[in-house]
This record gives sequence, structure tokens and C-alpha cells, in this order.
Amino acid sequence: MPFLGKDWRSPGWSWTKTEHGWKRIIFYGHDMDDIHREIEFPCGDGDEEFAQGVCQLASLKKRKDLYNHKTKSQFVFRDKWIYVQKDSTKERHGYCTLGEALNRLDFSSAVHDLRRFNYVAKLFQLIARSQLTCLSGAAQKNYFNILEKIVRKVVEEHYNPRLVKELLQDLSAALRKLTLHVGRCVLVGNVDVWLRRLDNILRWQRQLDDLHIPKQMCSGVSFSDLPLYTHNKILYNLSDACDIINLGQATPTLHVLSEDRTLWKRLCHFHFSDKPHLSRHSLLTKNDGGVDWKLMYFTLHKRYPVKEQYGDTLHFCRHCSVLFWKDCGHPCTANDPDGCLLPISPQHFIDLFRF
Repeated sequence: MPFLGKDWRSPGWSWTKTEHGWKRIIFYGHDMDDIHREIEFPCGDGDEEFAQGVCQLASLKKRKDLYNHKTKSQFVFRDKWIYVQKDSTKERHGYCTLGEALNRLDFSSAVHDLRRFNYVAKLFQLIARSQLTCLSGAAQKNYFNILEKIVRKVVEEHYNPRLVKELLQDLSAALRKLTLHVGRCVLVGNVDVWLRRLDNILRWQRQLDDLHIPKQMCSGVSFSDLPLYTHNKILYNLSDACDIINLGQATPTLHVLSEDRTLWKRLCHFHFSDKPHLSRHSLLTKNDGGVDWKLMYFTLHKRYPVKEQYGDTLHFCRHCSVLFWKDCGHPCTANDPDGCLLPISPQHFIDLFRF
């Protein structure tokens, strides 16, 4: 006989005790209670339990539809973690989509955190290059709404415009290829919708091209007033070659400091110390034979990827198979939770959802 009741394998509901009995708790964002409206159904004495379930489902559906029309984001979940398990069992279904992960991990709020901004932008750049056709309709909407927040943050706060320009450039190139040369066979949704999104991307690119960062006038000590030792210390703490070159163009003194061979040697050591090509150049010794380390860096950069540094990254718990932001945490059952954590880079995040 087939099982016609509720799925016993579900993780269960959250309940709270009230003066009228137990009531189920539903988390669908902060504004859901404000737009809540109950729907009454006539019911007899024998159908009271059935009618109560129908009322709950109808009320939930109406609130979801109303919330979805009033906001540009998807539902905000209380728990900022998600199971990522590729193997399915009877007790737990392991399949998880990329769009669901973007929603459950609350990337919409992560954009406003400076520690996570670069991580989110880099991840969206990788999605634009290879994963656009894997997004569902709801995931597409969430992706472009978060992208709009990223562009708005750059325009208003002038934060890291170079990275966002590269993101929009890769996204526009991918959309042109998909809409003009591939078309309907791989895109989820109407092609006209994607063309309108492409127009929005071109508009965002013009906004970033016209962006002028105003010079802040201050009566105190400016950056140029700092001693050379401080300038050199700042350069040695930069891991991005483009940042070093751009900073070297500010003043003649910084230009001299940015061309230091030791600076570029340490940069090569940071990014490519594990590559076999560097063993022939005695990277860790002083006898480097007059190697042009700046040229060496860009030569190696063409062959190998550089290390990525972020203020905050996603972590994966190997014991629980849970993906989460480290600051948010998750209910881990391991004896040594810290020993089970694995930092997840943006590329590794994409690989987790390749099925």
C-alpha cells in the first residue's frame, strides 16, 4: 500500500507553545508577519483538522506570493548554512542546486560586508563564465538582484571598481555569446528577458566608466606625509600585482619603491613557491643570478593561477557535510569541530555544485 501521509524523512518543523496550544513557526523573512493575512474556510465538526491544514497552506502560499512581489530578493532563511551532499540516501536527499546555495547562504547580505565583498564578486565572475545556463528562473532573479547591489555599492562607496568591471565584462561577453550565437536551446527563460538584462549590464558598465572618485581634503596627515618605511611596509603587505602597480603611479617615490626587486621576489614566493618552475631560480636563496622578478611574476602568472586572499570565506564541515560562513557557524556534532573545517575558494564552491 503506498504511503499517502507526510514524508517521514523530512527534517521536521519548528513549534512553539501558546495559550491555545502548539503553533508551527515559519521563517520566511523579516517582513512576513507584517503582510500576514489569514484566510477563513467554512468547515464542519468532522473536517476541522483538515480545514486547519488547508488554511495554513493557503495562508502560506499567499504570504509567499505577496512577499515575492514586494521584494527583489528571495526568502531570508534563519539558518545561514546548507547541506552539500552529492550521495543520496533514504534518510536525506543529497542534491542541492547552485541557486539554492546562493539563497540559503544569504549572499544578498554578504555584499554589504567588506570582508566578504571580494569573495562574492569573484564567485559571481566565475558563475558568469561557466554557470549561467545552470541557474533556474528564481536563481537568475536572485543573481542579478545581488549583482545590482554590488554595482550600487561600488558607485556609492567607490569600493574595488576594478574587480566589478572585470565581472561585468565577463558577464556581458557570456551573455552576448549565449543570446546571439546559442539562443534558446541552453538559456532558462525568454531570450528577450536576457537581452534586457544585457542592456542593464551595459548601463552598469557606463556608470562604472563614468565613476570619478573625489579627492578627500583633510587637514591632518595624508598618505604622502608618511615615512618611506611605512610606504614600503604597505607595499610589502599587498598581494595583488595590479594594486602595487597602481599605487606606484601615485608619486615618483612610490614608483621607485614599487619597482624593488625584493618586493617582486617575495610576491613570486607568495603565489608560486609550490611550482616546479621556480626551483631552478633558487627562490629562497640570495644568489638569484640577477633575475628580473617582476618579469618573472607576470611570466608565471600566465601559466599558473595566483593565490586568492579574502577577509572572510565560506567553510565546509567534512563531518556534517555543511557549507556555511565561518562567523555564522553551524550545529556541528563532531568532537573537534575546528579540525573538520575546510576553507572553500570561489572555484571550489563552483566545483561543489557540478553534478
